[in-house]
Amino acid sequence: MRTPSDQAVARHGWPQALVAVLAGLLAMVIVAVLGLWAAGATGLPDGAFPRVAAATVVTAVGGTVEMSGDAGGLAESAAGLAVIPLSVTLVGALVIAAGFLRPLRHRAVAGVRELAGWAARIAGLWLLALLGLALAARQTFTVSLGDDTLGELGELFGVTPRVGFRADVPLTLFFGLLWLAGVLILALLVSRRAPLPPRLLRFQEAVRPAAYAMVVLLLACVALGAVIGLVVAATRGHAAETLAVILLGLPNVVWLALTIGLGATWDGRVDGPFGLPMPRVLDEVLRGSDTAALNLSTLAEHDSRVWWLVVVDAVLVLAAAFVMAARSPRRMRAWQHAVRMAVALALTVLMICLVAQVSAHYGLSVLGIGDLGGDLGGELVLKPRTWGALGFALLWGLMAGFLGALLARPVHRRGEVPR
Repeated sequence: MRTPSDQAVARHGWPQALVAVLAGLLAMVIVAVLGLWAAGATGLPDGAFPRVAAATVVTAVGGTVEMSGDAGGLAESAAGLAVIPLSVTLVGALVIAAGFLRPLRHRAVAGVRELAGWAARIAGLWLLALLGLALAARQTFTVSLGDDTLGELGELFGVTPRVGFRADVPLTLFFGLLWLAGVLILALLVSRRAPLPPRLLRFQEAVRPAAYAMVVLLLACVALGAVIGLVVAATRGHAAETLAVILLGLPNVVWLALTIGLGATWDGRVDGPFGLPMPRVLDEVLRGSDTAALNLSTLAEHDSRVWWLVVVDAVLVLAAAFVMAARSPRRMRAWQHAVRMAVALALTVLMICLVAQVSAHYGLSVLGIGDLGGDLGGELVLKPRTWGALGFALLWGLMAGFLGALLARPVHRRGEVPR
């Protein structure tokens, strides 16, 4: 005879795990395909579009895609790419987290064994799906040299450059599994209705409000960026390119702006043409031969409206601190809120620094002409000064956490009886 606990376990077996994995994977593929279509990737030679879409999903979950080139004995080619399309990542994380939490709702406590078994079912199916994607994410195709001197030399010496990519299957499976573990753990931390093992219940008052507030902060940035992006697409032209940025890399841009508004500095460089547009002020600061510092001061030299980032960050971070305090027990003191908010914001900024880095370069040289750059070359590098960013996050978190606690004092906490 089944016990109530056994019946609860039965509600999240293999069929439910399959639905959660397929829903998350389908959502990521749809967003990636639409974003690549908007970016014009349907015109890639040799029918490479489906495999590029598979590679996009692979990189979205932390997988590794290696670039390669073959230009013959009289030429040299080089390419490298390290960037995460965070729009695809975010959609997949939200859908899989929802599928993971749905069977667990309306329960206060769940055993470690039950949660581990449910997560293991999802992880097993996820690895199979990721293996299929990694095997599909490989392609080699020919690149045109154009009609200039480089093209004439290529035709004269019979140089036919080919470039390609392929997913590193072991690394993709490893990092994809880590990504899934992070999504499931964060889902348990954020959701108020998700059950925890009895031994962990004493930590939920300290961790869950802060985790929820940080997720709200990140999603609010994305929502605000989406509204701005749609307005720009509707009023300033280049609608397809702007839509591609929204569908592929919106969090890359808005979370970068969040850290810059807090005072962080990123080092970067842009050289050569790239398929997706970037905000004009970023292009003006970064384009050149030397590495440039990207912060409020350097951006303001080109557009003084950048200082509004500080105001927007202040509103968003204070709102997150208020949400955190409103979801915390009333007995918690203001300085405790400040410390927890500071730690939570610093961890969030650290996450952004890790996932929003960009390193992309490509080039071709025939008999030394082209020098791996020029019309057939380009480079985009963006890396944070992590320790400085974390320092500013701690300061902002302390101030916002203290103020948020004071503002939330009149708010009635769920489950507490008014005195």
